[in-house]
Amino acid sequence: MAYAEMEELATVEWTLETLKPISDDFEGRPPEEVLRWGFETFAPDIALATSFGPEGIVLMHLVSQMAPETTVFYLDTDLLFKETHNLRHELETRLGIRFTRVHCGLSLDAQAAEHGPALHSREPNLCCHLRKVEPLRRFLATQRAWITAIRRDQTVHRANTGLVEWDRTNKRVKLNPLANWTSKQVWTHIMEHRLPYNPLHDTGYPSIGCWPCTKPVTEGADPRSGRWAGLDKTECGIHLQAKE
Repeated sequence: MAYAEMEELATVEWTLETLKPISDDFEGRPPEEVLRWGFETFAPDIALATSFGPEGIVLMHLVSQMAPETTVFYLDTDLLFKETHNLRHELETRLGIRFTRVHCGLSLDAQAAEHGPALHSREPNLCCHLRKVEPLRRFLATQRAWITAIRRDQTVHRANTGLVEWDRTNKRVKLNPLANWTSKQVWTHIMEHRLPYNPLHDTGYPSIGCWPCTKPVTEGADPRSGRWAGLDKTECGIHLQAKE
C-alpha cells in the first residue's frame, strides 16, 4: 500500500456507513484479502480473537502465514475443557503462535463468594458477562480493530454479519473474514492442511465453550444446541451489538 493511501486511511472515521461498501466489496473474495486489508490498515493495533474452534484454527493458520506477529488472544474463563488447553499448546508448537491470555481477574471462588455458587447454571448471562464480556471490552480498548471467526449460518444473531463491520459495543472495527464460509469449507481447509483441532469435535461436540455449559448433541441436531443446553441462551454476549 502506498504511503499516501496509508495516510488517508489513518484519517478515516470508521462507521457503519464507511465500512459497509468495503465489506460489500470483499464479498466473494478469499478471507486472505480481508485479513490483508486489516493488517495494512490497523497493524499493529489489530488482534485475532479465538475460542479454539475450527473456524479460529483456519484463521490462525492464515494469520501465521501472513502476519505471524499479530496478537492472538483468548478469553480464559477458568472453565475451559482440558482438551482446549491441550489444543492451545499444540497450536503454539505447530503454528508458532504465542497466545495472549485475557482473564477477568476474578477467581471462581471470589465470584462464588460475591454471587453464590454455580453462577453459570443460575444466571448464565451474568457469568458470561463477568468472565467474557467485561474482560474482552477492557482488552479491546488497547486495539483499533479485532478479527473474529464467526459465520453467518451459526446463529440467527449472526445471519447479517458483514465481512467488515463497525462493532457498536466496543467502538472498534471488526473483521469477520469467514462470515460467508460454510462449515464444510472450514473443515475442508483443516483437513487439507492437516491442522490440529479439538478431539471433542469427534465425540459429539460441534461447538465447544466452557465445560459446565457445553453438552454433546445428537447427530443432525443444531450444532450449537449443546451450548447452554436447556437454557434460553444461544450467545455468550461478546458478539451481541449495543442498540443504536
